[in-house]
Amino acid sequence: MNADVVVVGAGPVGLLLAAELRLAGVTPLVLDRLARPTSEPKARGIGPLAVEALRRRGLGEDLAKFHEQGLADKTRDHGSEKGHFAQIYKIDPDLQEEPERTGALIWQPDLERILAEHLASLGVPVLREHEVTALAQDDSGVTLTVRTPEGERRVHAAYVAGCDGGRSTVRKLAGFDFPGTAPTSVVRRLIGDISGMERLPAPGWQPAGMVMHAPGMVATVEHDGFPEDRDVPLTGEEMRDSVLRVTGVEVEVTAVRDTLRFTDVARQATTYRLGRVLLAGDAAHVHSPNGGQGLNLGLMDAVNLGWKLAATVTGRAPDGLLDTYTAERHPVGAAVLHNTRAQSALLRPGAHEAAMRDIVSDLLDLPEANRYFGRLLNGLGTRYDLPYPAAHPLAGRPCPDLRLTLPSGGTRTLAELAASGRPLLVHAPSQPETAQAAAAWRDALDVVEATIEDRDGLTAAFVRPDGTVAWASGPGPADTTTLTAALHAWLPLA
Repeated sequence: MNADVVVVGAGPVGLLLAAELRLAGVTPLVLDRLARPTSEPKARGIGPLAVEALRRRGLGEDLAKFHEQGLADKTRDHGSEKGHFAQIYKIDPDLQEEPERTGALIWQPDLERILAEHLASLGVPVLREHEVTALAQDDSGVTLTVRTPEGERRVHAAYVAGCDGGRSTVRKLAGFDFPGTAPTSVVRRLIGDISGMERLPAPGWQPAGMVMHAPGMVATVEHDGFPEDRDVPLTGEEMRDSVLRVTGVEVEVTAVRDTLRFTDVARQATTYRLGRVLLAGDAAHVHSPNGGQGLNLGLMDAVNLGWKLAATVTGRAPDGLLDTYTAERHPVGAAVLHNTRAQSALLRPGAHEAAMRDIVSDLLDLPEANRYFGRLLNGLGTRYDLPYPAAHPLAGRPCPDLRLTLPSGGTRTLAELAASGRPLLVHAPSQPETAQAAAAWRDALDVVEATIEDRDGLTAAFVRPDGTVAWASGPGPADTTTLTAALHAWLPLA
């Protein structure tokens, strides 16, 4: 078996990466060791950046179908519709700088199904029960040894992307360094039939940890007693013992419908690329799920990497393009590890930690502080360093879904124009010089004349396939010198 790129792992990150590669004109092959997608709920939503990325690929309506139920599930489980920092549920969407840019509440299996259908519509196969057991790379590409139901096979590709989770086989076989910090807490949650719940104390902190409960659900946070084997499913007996340690109350679990167990171990690969092997999602970084940032982070890895890797495979990438994947995404991952470690520190039991939680809770009542913590969690503060001077405040940032009026009088959104996955240059009718400056790149770029209606101070923008604003202009003559530098940095000449 041969492919341009082998994507190992058919979770949301691997599925989206494969779709982005296919849109950009290369042939990916997706391998997954599991016989079928996991039903484990894991993440319950994605942030605004991932929502906008999926809308640009025409998946917005599919996401929207799940949001109301997801909101009800979140309110049931956490008692609040607001976001949280270290379980302090005060981050108010209405107080944020761009309240119209919101996430979507959708359980991970539902998101995975949407992405699998999207990938299938592009004609990309997912080969299940295909487990990578060996990896070798040289200047010509990467050869994988794969265990399959029909026996051992060899797969050769120009590049391999490891999207196979926090215990990534690809990462280990390729020799990536993965430093970090050991876990300080373990969360257990069980949904099922549980008797004796009426004797439990009110949800909240206890001397030995935290307990949360609602009809048919109980969860604990502990700071010792880590499972020896995290792959072994959580049992009713383990949940009962944890509740007893935290609360001193013995409950009885008579039926188990769903379980979840995770720690706050935090690790990050020192680079996301070694030769022809790349990492994305949890294969590149693991951290506490506090704040619900992990899935958003991984999906944005995928959209950043996809077009860059495709351009490299086809020989049309500007010099150094693939290296910008690590340069741009590694600091974003490091920032998430940083804030989740801070949340872990606040969540430890003890008088000092409780005092700090009280102070952070008070800070969250201040609108500017609320916006600060919101930016930490939603990713909207992300700004990539660009290899040329770009003065506009939107340059290097994720582009919102602009509303555009065409010369014909019709209206479109940026998402509607970006479904093909191609780079996009939007400019006002009063700035024809932008189109003239981009003439040499017309085969690699969609150019649209339109008036941007909902952003003061923005009249033109060059938007990369991952939604990043590579260049922008305000009213008046456009800076075509910087635009030309941006086009040279990100796109091949025709």
